Amino acid sequence: MSETVGKTPLWTILAPLATLVFIAVDMIWLSQPMAAWQMLPAAALLFATVFAAVHHAETIAHRVGQPFGSIVLALAVTVIEVSLIVSLLLSVADGGESTVARDTVFAALMIVLNGIVGLCLLIGGIRYHRQAVQAHSATAALGVLGTLAVLALVLPNYTTSTPGPLYAPAQLIFVAVVSLALYGFFLHAQTVRHRDDFRDPADDGVKQAPITGRLFIGALVLLPLALLAVVLLAETLAVPVEHGIEAAGLPVALVGVAIALVVLMPEGVASIRAARADRLQTSINLALGSALASLCLTIPTVALISLMRGQDLVLGLEAEHIVLLLLSLFMATVSLATGRTTSLQGGIHLVIFGAFLTLSAVP
Repeated sequence: MSETVGKTPLWTILAPLATLVFIAVDMIWLSQPMAAWQMLPAAALLFATVFAAVHHAETIAHRVGQPFGSIVLALAVTVIEVSLIVSLLLSVADGGESTVARDTVFAALMIVLNGIVGLCLLIGGIRYHRQAVQAHSATAALGVLGTLAVLALVLPNYTTSTPGPLYAPAQLIFVAVVSLALYGFFLHAQTVRHRDDFRDPADDGVKQAPITGRLFIGALVLLPLALLAVVLLAETLAVPVEHGIEAAGLPVALVGVAIALVVLMPEGVASIRAARADRLQTSINLALGSALASLCLTIPTVALISLMRGQDLVLGLEAEHIVLLLLSLFMATVSLATGRTTSLQGGIHLVIFGAFLTLSAVP
């Protein structure tokens, strides 16, 4: 985490407030749905408010320490992602079906496992030649991630109770429950039982500027405010963005890619910054923690909403995406399980990420 100065930056206060004012003006006086000319300022406010939320999450994380800091940041980002997905799910008619949750979770996994991890390994490898990561922490995270990714995104294609890439209600409830259970087990291992496995050796002996009580309380107040602003603006933007992608003749899966890119960008920047400072363990904690939170918390949330609304939740991936998912999990395990990484491994992950982007735009 970056050191925090003696006072809260003004922009992190103004961005959420400006976003809330923009939303109020849009709802009362401007056209509905949002006109094209409103999209640019709305997008700028969304990015600024997302970064403000992450800044406040980092302040809280700095106070509570690692590995709790990575968890706070991952949960803050996941709240934003889930709010975007839920807003699109609620725009679908009752009894209809939606692929946005599947597309967003899959995109988040590809962005984390290949885009963020790939850039971290490449930049860190070029700068330091070799970097170290604790293999036990990486394999623990990847074990949970691989298990739940297959259960949630691959297995629905092969069940017979319900035709198509869907789970029957009982099956969906099972996957939702085990997602929360495994995430709970992982957090217990990360924060209690095997906490040292997730500690970054670069933090040993390093004294960071302390966070004052005033800064901490301010972050506790401003973080929910920023998240509320992001949620409300996301709901305003979600439908116009979806319609714009469809009008341009682009695959609907790009909606999920757009959502994942928006919410993961701040965490990606934080991970890359840590890799540049030769703190690869922190980078991997941030990246894999974000992917786990995205998968383990999004699936139960959307499962509950789909069951309540009688809405079909499409979870099973297409065949080419299954290949990319399994290849990504395999390569992530190969890259991190040895505990030593180089720029070559980063380049391999970025090639897989390029393949994902290409297939998303040109199926």
